[in-house]
Amino acid sequence: MKAVSLMAPGEAKVIEVPQPKIATGELLLRVEQVGLCGTDLNSFRGRNPLIAYPRVIGHEIAATVVQGSAAIPEGTRVAVSPYTSCGQCAACRNQRENACRYNQTLGVQRDGALTEWIAVPEAKVYPSSLSLRELCIVEPLTVGMHAVVRGRITSIDTVAVFGCGGVGLGAVAGAAFRGARTIAIDMDDTKLETARAAGAAEVIHSSREDFRARLRQLTDGHGPDVVIEAIGLQETFRAAVEEVAFTGRVVYIGYAKEPVAYETKLFVQKELDIIGSRNALPADFIEVISMLEAGRFPVERAVSAVVPVQEAPAILAKWSETPSAFTKIMVQVS
Repeated sequence: MKAVSLMAPGEAKVIEVPQPKIATGELLLRVEQVGLCGTDLNSFRGRNPLIAYPRVIGHEIAATVVQGSAAIPEGTRVAVSPYTSCGQCAACRNQRENACRYNQTLGVQRDGALTEWIAVPEAKVYPSSLSLRELCIVEPLTVGMHAVVRGRITSIDTVAVFGCGGVGLGAVAGAAFRGARTIAIDMDDTKLETARAAGAAEVIHSSREDFRARLRQLTDGHGPDVVIEAIGLQETFRAAVEEVAFTGRVVYIGYAKEPVAYETKLFVQKELDIIGSRNALPADFIEVISMLEAGRFPVERAVSAVVPVQEAPAILAKWSETPSAFTKIMVQVS
């Protein structure tokens, strides 16, 4: 069967791989669509330290069950969680298997789903009547939704989100879905328009306005109750702590690529909760599916390209050359 594999940095190919074998407790899925994200781009560029080559990529999955179970029969459309958990590490013992020390994500530490069929544990499958495109966007939205959960966001909060890429949009939509007043910050007009369609009450174009002054204006000088950082820049890592309200919560999803120097007295003076957020839990998948079923995310606006599997290597190269030209790319597999 066909699969898209990264053979080496900068080299993606459509190859032939063996069909999967089904283990006890697994379902056989026909892969319909796979989304590409920033992790795939970094892997293509050779900037992902977790990946070894060659590697079949793909972890944002819409699929149809081919061999099912009594609970999830043949023909059911599903989204898929791409993570593993060992059940033994500290995170797993604390029921936070999303942060499993030994996690292996599809398409990163193990071969992924950009292929014709995959076998996955039934517990990793989420059935829904959503369209294939909607199912394909579930997983990236769960990462932002998990940050919303980690930030304990409710309808009484004002939330600022730095970054309106795929993960940041999930945080914007998740916070708005929970009734919070949500402020989206980016320097791309198209992304900000999508963020507004996803529920942002206010948007700030950070290359045209002083985002610090604007945030204070929008919050009567107090700052947001919660700041979610979904970019990974030194400036925004610091700004999150500087601009959040006293006794506020700061949630980091992005990875800063260099060490970040802080004025740490703000941690104590403001008595802040500084929170990391990684991957997603089953409850996050369920909440995102509910959000999509309620029509609370602009799926069509968020997707910039859909290509057949044969064109996946070419669009990866094009994306690498002009990253700002794309938001969400989906590959039509079946």
